[in-house]
Amino acid sequence: MKSTPPPFVYVSSQLDVQKMPTPDRAEFAVAGRSNVGKSSLINMLAGHKGLARTSGQPGKTQTINHYQVGNQSYLADLPGYGYARVSQNMRSEWSKHLKAYLSKRSNLCFVLLLIDCRVEPRPNDLEFARLLAQNQRSFAIIFTKTDKLKSTALKKQTEVFLSALPSPPQCHFFSSAQTGRGREEILKFIAEHAQSFPSAGLPVD
Repeated sequence: MKSTPPPFVYVSSQLDVQKMPTPDRAEFAVAGRSNVGKSSLINMLAGHKGLARTSGQPGKTQTINHYQVGNQSYLADLPGYGYARVSQNMRSEWSKHLKAYLSKRSNLCFVLLLIDCRVEPRPNDLEFARLLAQNQRSFAIIFTKTDKLKSTALKKQTEVFLSALPSPPQCHFFSSAQTGRGREEILKFIAEHAQSFPSAGLPVD
């Protein structure tokens, strides 16, 4: 029997860490390439198709969008990387604010790094994983669009990607916005780690 998800409520859209919601609860950031399905995953978790705007145009998310999940946590949707058709100045601005977020956001417990299960490891995916390691950020991998692959191919792709990472993730999940796969497991992961805030996944001083 599927459980009822906690309510997801949009809070704010910012790039400046200082203007983000008060860091008084556990935070989980959703990261990945611009076309990997971040908004679709958030909508699936929330059980609300219109909460996070999806678009056929990669790079639609241009701020860090915060959603409150129940009373215990925040979900932060980060700007996608890789395909965004924006100016070099905008890319540099995103990079600056992203690095500040990863280094300074005191309540960030875990980064949920989304990877399209159909593709080989991309340089910018591995570079982002290295950035997480440099900032001592715990992360979990969420393989998206798993309805597009058969189980044997999915297993092979998963092994290839995990072996290419510079450091291992805390765990990994399989998801599909089309079928709802992974929803219960990811929500459970968020809830369990939110309960142990502020110790869960935070960098060691």
